[in-house]
This record gives sequence, structure tokens and C-alpha cells, in this order.
Amino acid sequence: MENAFSSLLGIRSPHYFFLKKLSEIDDAFASGKNENEDEPKVFPYVGKTVMRDFVGLENSDDVTMKAMMSFSFNLTTGNMDEAFKAIKAIKSESVWENLARMCTKTRRLDVASVCLGNMGHARGARALREAKKEPEIECQIAMLAIQLGQLDEAEKLYKECKRYDLLNNFYQASGQWKKAIEVAEKFDRIHLRTTHYNFAKQLEAIGQISAAIKEFETAGTHLFDVPRLLLDDVERLRSYVLKSQDAQLKKWWAQYMEGKGELEEALRFYESAQDSLSLVRIHCYSGDIEKAAEIANTTGDLAASYHLARQHENEGKIREAIHFYTRAQSYSNAIRLAKDNEMDSDLMNLALLSSSRDMIDVAAFYESKQETLDKAIVLYYKGGEVAKALDLCFQAQQYSTLETISESLDENTDPAILNQCSTYLIEHGRNEKAIDLLVLAKKYYEALELCMQHNIIISEDLADKMTISKESADTDYRNQLLEKIAECAMLQGSYHLATKKFTQAGNKIKAMKSLLKSGDTEKITFFAGVSRQREIYIMAANYLQSLDWRKDSDVMKNIITFYTKGRALDLLSGFYVACAQVEIDEYQNYQKAFGALTEAYKCLSKAKAKNPQQQEDKLVALKQRATLIKKFIQAKKQIESQPNDAIEACRNLIDEPDIDAAVRIGDIYGIMISHYVQQENYSKGYEVLEELRKKIPSMNILYYVNMKTIETIHKALDIPLPRNFNVQSQKTSGVYAGSADEDDGEEVDEEVIEEEDD
Repeated sequence: MENAFSSLLGIRSPHYFFLKKLSEIDDAFASGKNENEDEPKVFPYVGKTVMRDFVGLENSDDVTMKAMMSFSFNLTTGNMDEAFKAIKAIKSESVWENLARMCTKTRRLDVASVCLGNMGHARGARALREAKKEPEIECQIAMLAIQLGQLDEAEKLYKECKRYDLLNNFYQASGQWKKAIEVAEKFDRIHLRTTHYNFAKQLEAIGQISAAIKEFETAGTHLFDVPRLLLDDVERLRSYVLKSQDAQLKKWWAQYMEGKGELEEALRFYESAQDSLSLVRIHCYSGDIEKAAEIANTTGDLAASYHLARQHENEGKIREAIHFYTRAQSYSNAIRLAKDNEMDSDLMNLALLSSSRDMIDVAAFYESKQETLDKAIVLYYKGGEVAKALDLCFQAQQYSTLETISESLDENTDPAILNQCSTYLIEHGRNEKAIDLLVLAKKYYEALELCMQHNIIISEDLADKMTISKESADTDYRNQLLEKIAECAMLQGSYHLATKKFTQAGNKIKAMKSLLKSGDTEKITFFAGVSRQREIYIMAANYLQSLDWRKDSDVMKNIITFYTKGRALDLLSGFYVACAQVEIDEYQNYQKAFGALTEAYKCLSKAKAKNPQQQEDKLVALKQRATLIKKFIQAKKQIESQPNDAIEACRNLIDEPDIDAAVRIGDIYGIMISHYVQQENYSKGYEVLEELRKKIPSMNILYYVNMKTIETIHKALDIPLPRNFNVQSQKTSGVYAGSADEDDGEEVDEEVIEEEDD
């Protein structure tokens, strides 16, 4: 509904009737009266508009109106057969045209095709049929609008579907070149040059030559189109070329002048275009060879040099021809001339500059002469024919050249050649290079044997070169080779390399043995942790026991961990026994020693021994030893509260057979002597001290009794110290002695080792 209307009043085909807004009513007709009584009555408050389907048909006769109403009804209900039957009888071309125009708004292309057919618009029908290939419906409707002359509608539709390529074509076809170029620059740059070219053609057609030239330049086709356009006006064309900075255009003009025989003009423009070949060609044609040679030498242009070389060859000037063929990098032609004219001094240099094919060709030429075999060898080698070069080396005994060539051999070389070269190098003492060639020839065992014979260290790089990939060889052969490499490395002291190769071969036991020889504790511990093999755990623990594990708690923990993971409980038991002995000998800590023996007993009782009787004997001995230590610990604890019982217990321990295997006898006497001194029973203390001296005459008693205690006894009894005591005291200085006088303050472990059931 239009803005002038306020509401719908009624409908009568082909019109809608609306009530106008008060602001839109003309004052002249506000009264509703006509000045002329004969005119139709005017209703100023009512307005009407034509229905969309009847636009252009509002003045048609009743038959046409009824047909259109029937058509619209059936079209709306989807009954296409009845719809077309309804309008079939219409013969008016204007009706069909109006109906087609209506289709641009309703977007009924099927109806539009029928309308164009009835209009006899064959060109429009064909264009519409072609437009249906486009995927967008707007493009198809736009083509219909163009055929019906609705250009504004077509422009709007192309913009709506963003088909700027078709919009560009539309502007060009309708002569709107400014809009076409603007669309191409913003949205359709792929067709920008084409648009400028089409515009240039249009300007050319209407005679606007200067504007056309500018558009041809913008389109990038001026090199062809401008000469074509100005060919009839030579002076204007020459002026255009002179102003241009394009070398191709100048070259074209030079060719044009040359074709007309104006060589001076041609030379001028060839020089401006920097076309050295054409300059040399014209100078050669004019007989000015020196000028041509000067240009060729100065510019270094390959084509110019080649042309001049051909000129010299035709004139029989061979050396000059070879010179310019060389500058033109046409070495094959230079070689051809040198061979044909026996210029052997130049042939070698030319061959080295040329391709592999030319090198081999010249090498064959040199090979035919005994005195030039050395040159043939070099050229065969440079040309890639290494086998042929080596064969000639052996034939001509060119051993210095052979050594040079052997430096560049690789795995792609024929194994027979590698073997032959390695044999020669071995004979002449070049063993390291011979080993490299043997490895390249995959003769690994021979290479290893040569390393061992001449004590050549196997580096990690060399070992890796001899290591075959898993995919390219048999597994057994690969493992055997790796073990051989590892064994050689071990003999040479390269233990880490040996470990690596044994590991790659899957032999972790030998790898561990090699690593143990290296003495690298950190790597040994790491390797044992990641290998997870019983034997390796045990080997690592045994190695760690050889270290000073008493001062490093981490080492001790690793020993216990590895023995436990290796299920070597008998060995772990032995380690606990060793720990107990250390606690006694170095620290006089019987409490910890008792705990260690308890752990040793537990481990040994769980172990699966091969000899049960031997295991049982060890268990009995451990129990006996632990029992004696426990009695000694209890005696130390009771010496203050129950001295008589403690002294009796100490005497009983002294009388035990092999008491030194469990408790040091000096430590037992030590606590007794200390007790008597504390009780100021110096005579009894001296008696026990003398008894200790007799029991262990070869030992320094200061390890068991404090020097201060001994001095106190002798002073109290007015007995002089033996002469050797001062010396013993000095020797014992700094050594912990008299531990029996000190109370470690630890509670006695009440755990008792019980007999295992048989």
C-alpha cells in the first residue's frame, strides 16, 4: 500500500481501492463537486492502484480481463494446465509483453518463456534459455529484464546476487563504460584488463585514437595494438615509439626499420632496446666484425657471442670461434673445433667447463693416447664415470690420483671398486681410509679386523656406520655384527660404546658387564633401573658394594633395592651381615648391628637356596650371633641398675666360644672397667684391665677403654703406666676409642629371631 493511502476500501479487478489520507486530498476537490456537469463524478477521498498481475492490462477488454483473472487464480492454486489454457486464447502481443514484464517481479521464468514465445521474441527466448545455466535465479531474471528493456531492474538484480562479472558485461553492453571500469576495479579485477581492452576497441571504433591508445596501454596490449592502430600514420607511430620506454616496442620498431632497409635507424633503436644479438647480427652483416666483437665482449650476451662465433667459424677463424663459443657457454661446439683442429692445450679446460657428457667424450679422446691418460682419468672422474677412472688408475699405476678419487667414494659406488681401492690402501698403509671404504663396501668384519690389527680406535661415528638398520638385514646377522663391534670396543677400552652396541644387539648382560668396567656409577644405576633383568640387578648391586657405601646412603639404598628386585635374598642377607659388622667395627653401634642381623636372618629364611642344609647352618649361625649381641646390649643397659647381673652376663659372654664373631671381647671388658671406675672400685677395675691385656696382648686396648679411665685407675692405685702407653695413645689420637664408656641411649630391640619350622 502506498504512503498516500490510509486503508483498503475495496477490490474490483483489476484495481485496489484505498481511502486517502487527509493530507493527500486536493483542496480543489474537497467539496466533491465538479464545475462541468458532463464530466465523471470525482471522489477526492478515494484512490486506486492496479493489481500486480494486471499491470499494463487495466484498459483491456472484458474477455482479456477474465482470461487473466482465470490465469492468476489457477497459477496461484498451482494448476498450471488450466492457467495456460486460460490465456491461450489471448492474441494481443502487448498483453503477452505486459505479462512477461510482470514475470520479472513474480520471478516465474516458466511463464516468461511462454510469453516470449507468444511475442515472437526468439532472441529473448534464446537468451533466457542460456541464462538458465547460471546458478542464481536473479541472474536469469536479470537477463529476462534486459530482453524486455527493463535495464534498471536488471542492474538491481545483478547487484543483489553480487554477480559483478555479469554486471560488468551489462555495463559494457549498455555503453556505461565508466561504471564498467569502476565495477572491475572494485569487485571484478580478474576482468579489469579485458574491460579496458574492450573500452579501447570501442573508442577505436568511434575514432577516438588518443583515448584508445591510453586504454590499450592500461590493458597491457599496446605492444601489438598501438602499432596496428598507427601503422598508417608512420610519423605518429615513430613519435610514440621514441616517447615509449618499452624495450620490446623499440625492438619491434627496429625490426620494422631493418625490414625497410634503414639499418642506421634500426641500429639506433636496437641499441636503445639493448638488443645485443641484433646489434652483432647487423654489424656482421655490414662487415664490421670488430664492432660486433666489441659489443659481444662488453655485454657478455650469450646469444650475441654464439652468433659471432658462428661467423668466425664460417670464416675459418678457429681460435676466435672457440673464444666466442666459450663466452656463449656453448662448450660442445668449442670442444668440437678444438678436437678437429688438434688444439689439445685448450681441450682439457673446455671439457672441465662443459657437461658430464662432454667430459666423458673428451676423456675417451685422451684415453686413446698413452701420454694423456692422466687427463682421461680426471675427466672420467669429473664426468661421473668413477669405475672407469679407477680402472685406468690401476692400469696406468696412477696411485696419487687414485687416493684423491677414493676420498669422494660413497655408498653408491660399486662394492667391487670399493674393495679394490681398500686393498690398495691397505697395501700402502692408508688403513683409516681403507676402513672407511670397507664399511662403504659393507665388509664390516674385515673393517673390524683391520681396526684391531692396527689399533685404530673405533669411533662412535664409525660404529654407527657399521650398524645395519633393522629393516635391511637379517636379525641374527645384525646382532652378531653389533656384538662383534661391541667386543672390539671393549678391547679398546671404549666401554660406553660397547654398552651401546651390546644393548642394540639385545644382549643386556654383556652391556652391563661392559658398563661395569667403565666404573660410571650413575650410568650403571640408571641402566640397571631400566633393564629390569634379575642378573643385571644383582651385577649392579655387587658393583655398588665395591664402593664406599658406608658414607653414601643412596648407594646403600640402591644395593638393597637391586638385591630385592633381583630376588637375591641370600646376597641381600650377606649385605646386611656386612652392614652389621661395619656398625660394630667402626661405630661400636651394637643396636644397629642387631637390627641389620635381624634383617639378614629374615632375608636368608625367605631365600630359595640350592643347598638347604647350608642355608640352615647359616641361619643357626646368624641366630646365635644375634642372640649374643642382644645379650651384650642388655648387659650394657643393666650395668647401672643391676650391676651384678650385668657383670655376670658379661662374664658369661666372655666364656662363650667364638664370642669375637659376634661381640668384640674388648667392648665387653670395656663396660666392666668403666663400671668399676664409676663405682671407684679401682683395684677391681685394674684387675679386669690386666685381664684384658692378657686376652688380647697384640691389640691396642685404647680401642676399647678410654685413656682417661686407664689413667684414673693407675693414678688411684699409684701404679705407673706402662712405657708403651704414651706411644699407643698418640697412635690412637683422633680414633674413636672407649666406646664402652658411652651410652648410645637407644632402647634394645625386643624382637627375637625365632627358629623357622622345619
